[in-house]
Amino acid sequence: MAMSKVAIVAALEREVRPLVRAWRVSEREHAGRSFRFFEDGEKVLVCGGIGAEPARRAAEAVMAIFAPTVVYSVGFAGALDSALKVGTVIQPAQVIDARDGSRANVSGGKGVLVSFGSVASPAQKEKLKESFGAQVVDMEAAAVARAAQLRGVEFSAVKSISDEFDFVFPATEQFVNSDGSFQQGQFAVYAALRPWLWPKVRALAVNSNLASRGLCNWLAANCIVC
Repeated sequence: MAMSKVAIVAALEREVRPLVRAWRVSEREHAGRSFRFFEDGEKVLVCGGIGAEPARRAAEAVMAIFAPTVVYSVGFAGALDSALKVGTVIQPAQVIDARDGSRANVSGGKGVLVSFGSVASPAQKEKLKESFGAQVVDMEAAAVARAAQLRGVEFSAVKSISDEFDFVFPATEQFVNSDGSFQQGQFAVYAALRPWLWPKVRALAVNSNLASRGLCNWLAANCIVC
């Protein structure tokens, strides 16, 4: 078994690309699935895919293979608070699973993150804010938290705002595979044939780049990846 002090679970590589560009890459198997790990000293990162189940599988794999002392769920999140702007980084004090209301507390954090089963529209964001008193929403943190709790591993989360409260996403869920991977090429073709989507797609790309830089800079500045 390999040993790492810090394990990081993200959804997609584009969220963390500035961070792992020079890290060593390896492919390993766990529970019949192949995972791509990025390693740097005592740190290891895995991109599990979009959604709760891919995140859970990735968290279980990285803990089983590398035996970390702490697991971070990192990546993009949506703002439930209109004051939060793209690129703002949040380390919540509590993560709530919207499916069953279960909660995971995080030492040193601030505010509440709720994990929801799909990309949240502005109307859904308003309901999540009212129901859970949360400031941000994602799709993966609660699943990573639960996996960590089951193994007795410390959990934390760091999320960067990629969509503000009133942002309306272009339709993307049909391009997410069952393993959580995103069919970028098929989505590009779909969007190219629909000019009315172009402004939203451009905004999504710009926001994603800002969120990625904000996340990676925060992780470095706070010595999560020092």
